[in-house]
Amino acid sequence: MGFSGGTYDEVARWLGNFLASHAKREHARIEVELDAGGEREGRSYGARLRLGAAASPLVELDYKDVAEHRGELEWCRTLAERTRRLARELTSPAGRGSAGSG
Repeated sequence: MGFSGGTYDEVARWLGNFLASHAKREHARIEVELDAGGEREGRSYGARLRLGAAASPLVELDYKDVAEHRGELEWCRTLAERTRRLARELTSPAGRGSAGSG
């Protein structure tokens, strides 16, 4: 039984929750900013982690790619690792020094 597919809004909701759950494993106050409007709508998502004024680099995710693969354990594991790595970088002393970037 697969979990893949979904409308743009359903996938956006899932993606935001997925990213937040993995980022918060590294620091409870990290927030996820998910850009799904404007020119992106129906095509892609832009995600960024934020802790106070510090922000991670923008991560670009294609809607069709996320919708197709969100039910696959290996794909999800890779995205979770990437998210947690960005969160650790954001919470490191060097990462906090990037306040205002992004």
